[in-house]
Amino acid sequence: MSIAQRVYTDFIERLRVNQYKPGDRIRAEDVAKTFDVSRTPVREALSRLQERGLLELTASGLSVTQLDRATVLELYAVRELLEGSASRFAAQHASQSDLYTMKQIADAFEGCQDDPARVAQINRSFHAAIYDAAHNKFLLTILDGMHDTLMLLPSTTFAVPGRQNTAVAEHNAILDAIERRDPDEADRLAREHIRHARDARLGMMFQY
Repeated sequence: MSIAQRVYTDFIERLRVNQYKPGDRIRAEDVAKTFDVSRTPVREALSRLQERGLLELTASGLSVTQLDRATVLELYAVRELLEGSASRFAAQHASQSDLYTMKQIADAFEGCQDDPARVAQINRSFHAAIYDAAHNKFLLTILDGMHDTLMLLPSTTFAVPGRQNTAVAEHNAILDAIERRDPDEADRLAREHIRHARDARLGMMFQY
């Protein structure tokens, strides 16, 4: 891994854990000091982050991108399509090992209580297991990019009361459709699941 790639990867991880937040001003010299590297690979990494839409040029300089309501809707529209496709492919191609992994994670998700951050982490693992079960490397690459952008969203929808319980039922229904090898139903349920997540997200971010 090149230094620029390492800075890029580590920067995204810091977005994930909210060390960098939407609207934060980003200066190359500060990033270079944080990662103890020269400015040249930092500039390369920041340029790539800007190309990916994770950083934006504002009147005050380069900043972590802030998503407005329209952009969040666009993001979830794409996520709905991709998650539906992943579940469809999983219903067609999942191995017994894949099914076992998804079931184990679904059970862990249901059993985790009173810790939204941990619930969100297990949720990501569940979706990642579906992506792996889809056995489509090109879809996986696109999903990885989308999840980088999701790091710009604050907190987790599992902080919304009742969201985890609803998601448990949705996960189990998706898994059941995958196990029954019903790609149409798996696709439909996954899309519905993401629409519910979108609505919870909009309620968190944009209360009128």
